[in-house]
Amino acid sequence: MPKPSSSLVPWGLAAAAAAALLVGCSSEAKLPKDEVANAVAEKLAAQTGQPKPDVTCPEDLAGEVGTSLRCKLTATDGTSFGVTVKVTSAEGSTIRYDIKVDETAS
Repeated sequence: MPKPSSSLVPWGLAAAAAAALLVGCSSEAKLPKDEVANAVAEKLAAQTGQPKPDVTCPEDLAGEVGTSLRCKLTATDGTSFGVTVKVTSAEGSTIRYDIKVDETAS
C-alpha cells in the first residue's frame, strides 16, 4: 500500500541545504558521525517545519573538500530517503558542507 505523498513532499523539497560545524583541533579535522546526523536532522526540520527526522550516518565525516558521506533519513511515517553530505570547505577547525536529500524515497 503506497504511503501518502503529503508526508514525503517536505523532504523532497529540502533537497539542498548548507551547514557548518566546529570540531576540535587536529591534523585532520573530522566530524563524528552522530554530530553530523544530528546537525542534518536539525537543519532539515528547521527548513521544512516538520518534526526532526531520524538521521543516521555510517562513519565520521573527514574535513577534506569534496569528501562525501551517504546518510539515511527516516521520516516519522517510516519513509526513508538517502542524504548526501558533501564537504565544501575545511578551514582549521571549521568544516562546511552541503546537504542533499534524494528526491525519491529509497
